[in-house]
Amino acid sequence: MMAQNDLHALLEYLAKSIVNNPDDVFVEEYLSGKVVHLDLQVHPEDIGRVIGKHGRVANSMRAILRVVAARNGKQVEMDVVDFA
Repeated sequence: MMAQNDLHALLEYLAKSIVNNPDDVFVEEYLSGKVVHLDLQVHPEDIGRVIGKHGRVANSMRAILRVVAARNGKQVEMDVVDFA
């Protein structure tokens, strides 16, 4: 079974693999009941890359995270955040 921090690591891995500035990928995680909230922060240049056209890339990452979370009896929410 995967621990919830594996969701954190998975999101970090997915994001780092598609951005131009992988060193600037940061994932903040917090729990709310059974829901794991993940906030993804990337370099300002890469925000469009992780969101994708019409949010497709971000939604695909959410789908992957949801499948992994569901297998472990958890729920996950992911947001792309801008801390600029």
